Amino acid sequence: MASTAAASDPEHKTKDREEEENAPAADDEDTGAQVAPIVKLEEVAITTGEEDEDPILDLKAKLYRFDKEGNQWKERGVGNVKLLKHKESGKVRLVMRQSKTLKICANHLVVPSINVQEHHGNDKSCVWHAADFADGELKDELFCIRFASVENCKTFMEKVQEVAESQGKTEESKEAADAAGLLEKLSVADAKTGGKEKEEAPVEAKEHSEAEGEKAKGDGKKEDEVASSA
Repeated sequence: MASTAAASDPEHKTKDREEEENAPAADDEDTGAQVAPIVKLEEVAITTGEEDEDPILDLKAKLYRFDKEGNQWKERGVGNVKLLKHKESGKVRLVMRQSKTLKICANHLVVPSINVQEHHGNDKSCVWHAADFADGELKDELFCIRFASVENCKTFMEKVQEVAESQGKTEESKEAADAAGLLEKLSVADAKTGGKEKEEAPVEAKEHSEAEGEKAKGDGKKEDEVASSA
C-alpha cells in the first residue's frame, strides 16, 4: 500500500525525471553535432632573411657587449652564433639570435680587418671589434662570446680568421681586376684619340695645299692682267 502511494506521488516522479535529465551522457555516445571553427587560420610563410645564405658554422654560445658608459660587460643573449655565406656575393656575415625570442643580438660582416682574440684569463671566451647592425644602425661594438668548451671556442676563432683571410684575398683579386679593366679602357681611349689625330692631320694638310693652290692661281691671274694692260 505504501509502495503504491510512493509510485503515484507527483513529487517522486519529478525527482526521477530530473535525475534522468541531469544524468551524464555516456562517453561513447555520438551526438552527431558538428562545430565549425570561429576563425579560419591560414598558413603563413616565415622568412628569416637567411634564405640566400649557406651556414658554414653554427655553435651554441653566450654573447656579451662592452658598455662604454657603464664600463662593464652586458649580456646580449644565449643562442646559436652562425657564419652565413651569401650564395651570390660570397660575403660572410656573423649572426646570432636569442634562443627563446629569436631577437638578433649580433649581425655584422666578417671583414678582412677583423681580429678575434682569446679573452684574457678564460680559454672558453674570445673578443673582437665589429661594426654591428643588430639594433638597426651601424655601431662600433666590442663583443665577447663564451662557449661551453675550449674546442668550440678554438673552432670559432679559427673559422672567423679563415673567412677573414679569404675575404681579403677576394677583395685583392677584385681590386686587381678593376685596375686592369681601368688600364685597358685608358689604353683603348688613347688608341682612339691617336687615330683621330692621325685622321685629322691629312685633312688639314689637304686643306692647306688647296689654299696655297688657290692663292697661286690668283697671283698668276693678276700677273696676266698687268701684262695685257702694258
